[in-house]
Amino acid sequence: MNILITGGAGFIGSAVARRLVRDRAANVLVVDKLTYAGNLDSLKPVANAPGFAFLQADICDPAAVREAFARARPDVVMHLAAESHVDRSIDAPGDFIATNVTGTYCLLDAALAWYRGLAPDAARKFRFHHVSTDEVFGALGADGHFTEQTPYAPRSPYSASKAASDHLVRAWGETYGLPVVVSNCSNNYGPYQFPEKLIPLMILNAIAGKPLPVYGRGENVRDWIYVDDHADGLIAVALKGVPGHTYLLGGRAEHRNIDVVHALCRILDRLAPDKAGPHERLISYVTDRPGHDHRYAIDCTKIERELGWRPQTSFETGLEQTVRWYLENREWWQRIHSGAYRGERLGLSRSGA
Repeated sequence: MNILITGGAGFIGSAVARRLVRDRAANVLVVDKLTYAGNLDSLKPVANAPGFAFLQADICDPAAVREAFARARPDVVMHLAAESHVDRSIDAPGDFIATNVTGTYCLLDAALAWYRGLAPDAARKFRFHHVSTDEVFGALGADGHFTEQTPYAPRSPYSASKAASDHLVRAWGETYGLPVVVSNCSNNYGPYQFPEKLIPLMILNAIAGKPLPVYGRGENVRDWIYVDDHADGLIAVALKGVPGHTYLLGGRAEHRNIDVVHALCRILDRLAPDKAGPHERLISYVTDRPGHDHRYAIDCTKIERELGWRPQTSFETGLEQTVRWYLENREWWQRIHSGAYRGERLGLSRSGA
C-alpha cells in the first residue's frame, strides 16, 4: 500500500509514519516543509527502511504537491500538515490561514485530480484522510463530551483555521465526490513532541531547574491521548473509515493542567531527583492566554464501535513513558534547544493580533 503523509516530520505525523513503515510495511512518502516543529530526527527509526521516502515541500505550492502525488502514487493520503499551536496563532494568524486553509485546498485540488485518474478498483479504495482537532468545537462546561454531531464553535485563530479546513474537506467530498474521512482528536502527548507544548515544556524546564509556567490557576481541563494510540486510530480511520464520515479520537483521560504538572513533578522526583528539592517548587502561575477554552473532552464511542479502535495506554503509564523518553533522549531535544526555540512563552508578543 502506498501512503502519502503530509506533515510527517511533525509529532503526530512522524508517529504515524513510524507505525506504518515498521508495523505494516507500507510504502510511505512523507512530505514536510520542515518548519520549526518539523524534525527529521523524529523519522530516524525508519529513515533507511525499504519503502520510506521523504520530500521537503510546502503544501501551499501546487507544483510541489503535484510532484508529491506523482512520486507517492498514493492509495491513501493522510493530511497532518498544519500550524498547530494556539499561542503561535495569536501572534501570527496569517501563517495559520495560509497553511491550514490554503494548503489544504492545494492538497484537495491535487487529490481530486489524482483520484479522477485512478482505475475503478483503485478509486474505490482511495481515501483522503484529514486530521483535525477537538478545538474546532470550542469549549465545554463542567459536563458533557464532544461527539461527531457537536456544532463547530472555534475560539482562536488556530481552531478557526482548522474548522475552515474541515469544512473544505467535507465540501470536496459532497461537491466533487472525493472519498474523504475526517478525524478530530484530543490533546496528544508522548515521545518526540516539540517542547512548546505543556507536557514536554514542563519536563524540560524541570530538568533544567527552570520555572514551570502554568496559565491562570491551571484549572483548564484536557482529554489526553498517548501519541502511539492516536497513530493507531488514525491508521484505522485512513484504512477502514467510511467516506464522508467523521471520527473522534480521545484518550478518556480528563485532567486539569495543574494536576498534570503535579504528576510530572512526582515522576521526575522519582526518576531524576533534584538536589535543590521537589520539582513542585518550580511551579509558577502566569497570566492566562487570551480565549483559553476551559474544558475539552471527547466521546469516542463511534470509532470504538465501528472501527474497533480504543486507546490502549493509561494516562499514568503514558506519562511515565514520556518522562523516561525525554530523560533518555537528551540529544533529540538539545538539538531543538540549540536552535530558535528556547522554551519561551508564546502567544503574547503582539497585543494587536
